[in-house]
Amino acid sequence: MRLTTKSRFAVTAMLDVALRQSSGPVALSAIGKRHQISVSYLEQLFARLRRAGLVTAVRGPGGGYVLERELSDITVAEIVMSVDDSLNPAAAAQAGEPGADDPMTQDLWSSLGDRMASFLSSVNLQTLVDEQIAKGVEIERPVPAKTGVQPRPTVRPMKVNAPNSVFALASSLFSK
Repeated sequence: MRLTTKSRFAVTAMLDVALRQSSGPVALSAIGKRHQISVSYLEQLFARLRRAGLVTAVRGPGGGYVLERELSDITVAEIVMSVDDSLNPAAAAQAGEPGADDPMTQDLWSSLGDRMASFLSSVNLQTLVDEQIAKGVEIERPVPAKTGVQPRPTVRPMKVNAPNSVFALASSLFSK
């Protein structure tokens, strides 16, 4: 198993969705802004995550992505495997990576990959969310969108002691 930038970004984005989905679908543009990841790259990642059955897209205004399953049912290994193509040493050897098919170290790298996969399978999104909350990570709540109908402000009439016409003004000036 290899951990690539793609898999790191996928885990980060999934953790972001897990932290914020209680207030509705999470937009890719918001994830990209928070973590400095391009939206087009996130679209590619989330297409794979959606095909793997980890997230669901919500269309329309206020749309975005939500998790398909419970936090405790999604492991980090599933996220990594859904976005990375070559996760085992055999696939790396077929891809022609240098040293991947070296018989002297193949068992070492295979064993390391197995241990990484085992560890990542033991960590789920619920664990990561709990860790972030324990660290005191602030989750900003989105500002509710304004609706098209707004109540009109109450207009109070002004009390003015001035004359209300030209004739009243003239009579107040010449009567003194």
